[in-house]
Amino acid sequence: MSVPLYQAKAEFFRMLGHPVRIRVLELLQDGPTPVRDLLASMEIEPSALSQQLAVLRRSGIVTSTRTGSTVVYELAGGDVAELMRAARRILTQMLSGQNELLEELRETEVGTE
Repeated sequence: MSVPLYQAKAEFFRMLGHPVRIRVLELLQDGPTPVRDLLASMEIEPSALSQQLAVLRRSGIVTSTRTGSTVVYELAGGDVAELMRAARRILTQMLSGQNELLEELRETEVGTE
């Protein structure tokens, strides 16, 4: 029995629903990155990062290569970077709308006092 597309999408977004995974994907937008550099850019224990990288790797959203003792991660495709940029644009629009509403509320408060 196949999974409906909407359910597969929900599972995909659930997989993205962790702050560490989002931060890793943001950092990987700049290109392949060694684990040590990811750790240096984040305040997280190595074991916690390893766990989140494993989730991303199992989902197929990132790939890893090992050269000696260095493990390098990269995005599996450019669509992930575009998704992260789209999320940033959407969030910016949402927050901008909230700021406009907040300003409108402040203006109406001044008029009622």
